[in-house]
Amino acid sequence: MGFADLLDEVGGFGRYQWLHVTLISFSGLLMASQNLLNNFISGTPAHHCNLPTNHSLYNLSHLQVDEKQLLRAFIPLDSSGNKLDRCRRYVEPQWQLLTANNSGNVSQLQTEGCVDGWTFDRSEFLATTVSEWDLVCSLRPLKQMIQTIYMGGVLAGAMIYGGLSDRFGRRSVLIWSYLQLGVLGCSSALSPSYTAYCVFRFLSGMAVSGIILNGVSLKVEWIPTRERTLVGTLTSFSFTFGQMILAGLAYWLRDWRKLQLAICAPQILFFAYSWWYSESARWLVLNRRSDEALRTLHRVARINGKSEIIDKLTLEVLHSHMKKEIESSSSSYTAYDLLRTRGMRRISICLVAVWFSTSFAYYGLAMDLQKFGVSIYVIQIIFGAVDFPAKLLALGMLSYMGRRVSQAACLFLSALIIFANIFVPTDMQTIRTTLACLGKGFTSASFTVVYLYTGELYPTVIRQTGMGFVSTMARVGSMAAPAVLILDEVLPALPSVVYGGAAVLASCFACFLPETLNVPLPDTIEDVEEKWSGRKPAPQHQEGVSLQEGGAPVPDSVILTEGVALKELKDAEGTGLNAL
Repeated sequence: MGFADLLDEVGGFGRYQWLHVTLISFSGLLMASQNLLNNFISGTPAHHCNLPTNHSLYNLSHLQVDEKQLLRAFIPLDSSGNKLDRCRRYVEPQWQLLTANNSGNVSQLQTEGCVDGWTFDRSEFLATTVSEWDLVCSLRPLKQMIQTIYMGGVLAGAMIYGGLSDRFGRRSVLIWSYLQLGVLGCSSALSPSYTAYCVFRFLSGMAVSGIILNGVSLKVEWIPTRERTLVGTLTSFSFTFGQMILAGLAYWLRDWRKLQLAICAPQILFFAYSWWYSESARWLVLNRRSDEALRTLHRVARINGKSEIIDKLTLEVLHSHMKKEIESSSSSYTAYDLLRTRGMRRISICLVAVWFSTSFAYYGLAMDLQKFGVSIYVIQIIFGAVDFPAKLLALGMLSYMGRRVSQAACLFLSALIIFANIFVPTDMQTIRTTLACLGKGFTSASFTVVYLYTGELYPTVIRQTGMGFVSTMARVGSMAAPAVLILDEVLPALPSVVYGGAAVLASCFACFLPETLNVPLPDTIEDVEEKWSGRKPAPQHQEGVSLQEGGAPVPDSVILTEGVALKELKDAEGTGLNAL
């Protein structure tokens, strides 16, 4: 018997679990906003060079000429010939261009850069980091650098807070992360410079990683096994709803400092009530704090209305349920074990490619919404809503087609759609937007598949290490995605070629992964090697003490196989990394 049976004894998925999951999921609503915030915080308004000081529009208001027509005397048209150039202006005003029948050769006219700054249109955004710090033209790469720096913080947080949570507990690190994001996130809204804002966003990214990693892990570790799939699926929709909430807040506020405050200030509220959470009893036992674990279980039983269990639940019973987990915790594994043997090496290399490419393509599509020519607020809602059918599609494919086919198919189809969008003219916005939504849907489905697939491929004894390793590669992909968008200055289609090419390559790697549909989870590295070679490992059993039977032995039919209890612990810890 294991800890899962102990959870059933203290109420299963009772009142405490409902409150626990709900409160943690509230903070999850704003995690999507943090990841996609740069779409609105750093939105690029329509802009053109400021006119020379002695030729302002105010000084020329006496001319009976439309303002847009008047600008033609100062600002050349861009390469498309339809819009004013964003980065150049004429050295001298070209009044002859205002005449209706002018046919002069404008290409010979002398131009210069925006030496007097830019004028930004405020119809879509009142203020963004781009308009405040002039992140346009030669400084345009700095806009994408904000997102790359933020994702770097998420990556650093995954590595730092993952280790800290193993040492100091999930609850402690989660509480600190709420406080860090609330304080530093709000501080970023007061940033006096671009550099200060990037520093605050990096530190905020670390806090986001700590919240997701420890929030999901703490949540899952208190959920019984049979409810975990359903609860995990339902709570994952908080990210989807969060994308829609972001669109609504951004449309309402339209000022980057106000939006930053609106997204980060609620973290102070989450920090205030997070002290109510109970630390993971699994973690407490494995860190030789059994007395605290016992008091925590008594508290949960009391909230769940199982007060009669409190007297029966003793340290001896607790240790009996977690005997195998305690014994297994004495063995240590490192990242080297992910590559040491042939089977583990093949799994790890293939999963690295899948995780990197999925995150790379996902954020490549989701972080440049303005390129579709549709209202950025509308496209954000559409991109959020498409996750609903995408996740349902993924669940159906996993059930009927298996993991390997589903993974490869989702990646390959997303690549085809990304490639198809290259050949759609920019003026056909409806088709481009539809294809983009389909592409994001398939990358979302790929994320859903790979979360489950990875947990089934790695053995129990090293599952957390494996999940941390591949999750790190996903963070690298999300960091690289915004930087690739800069390539559109070389060739507009080049970013799509890179995103689609990575997805095709990853789909090929997915074909070399073993199928895990209806296959028992491996507990050891030896199990993985035996499964890979076609030999089945011999089952092992462990005995435990039943609360209901007062410590009497239980029949073989209800004795759990060795590693099931430990699997519950490792699954819970690994799930926290998955959510990143």
